[in-house]
Amino acid sequence: MSYSELSPAPISSTIALLAQRIRERFPGAGLSEVAAELGRVAEANTEVVERLRHPLWWLRALTMLTIIALVSLVLYAAFQIMSIAKTGAVSLTEILQGIDAATNELILLAIAIVFLVSLETRLKRRTALRMLHRLRSIAHVVDMHQLTKDPEHAMREVNATASSPVRTLDAGQLARYLDYCSELLALTSKLAALHAQHLQDPVVLDAVNDIESLTADLSRKIWQKISILDTH
Repeated sequence: MSYSELSPAPISSTIALLAQRIRERFPGAGLSEVAAELGRVAEANTEVVERLRHPLWWLRALTMLTIIALVSLVLYAAFQIMSIAKTGAVSLTEILQGIDAATNELILLAIAIVFLVSLETRLKRRTALRMLHRLRSIAHVVDMHQLTKDPEHAMREVNATASSPVRTLDAGQLARYLDYCSELLALTSKLAALHAQHLQDPVVLDAVNDIESLTADLSRKIWQKISILDTH
């Protein structure tokens, strides 16, 4: 086991254990379903990360064939121009027209090579961003579950209205519930960080940083509530 980088397997096992802990302490709570969903996303995330680590050999082979075709065309064009120039069968104007036509073909092939070289990065970027979007959505779902968990209602009696949410947790239970939310956010951030270990694409790195900032900000709000409960 490497201690210099994140490994998907321990993260997935930690999520599974956390989901079990939530089910045991808060049976029937929606947060346990969120944890279970995060576990399923972790499995899909592991497959995506493993796939993105490996090169797209078919695409690289296609790029190599295009480069070979470009080099072959250059050599062929140069050989033809030299042969025609030696025989003197055509005028200078015709030679220049041939060079111009060959140049246009070379430009098109060069553009195709640039497109193919960048295509692998763009394909991997799209796959990674699709998974990171799912992780960002789960972070917001976790935040929704802690949104109505107000420590004030656990510390003293507060007059409820007809539209007030049902609150059944005491101070100790509420602190544990909020702690579970914070753990879910931290694990969501770690799943996103897996994409930054092997992909150096700046767009993906920015998306990972955004998720890490989002989960850190949401977790900070949660720990403010936990601090209030601890003070009480």
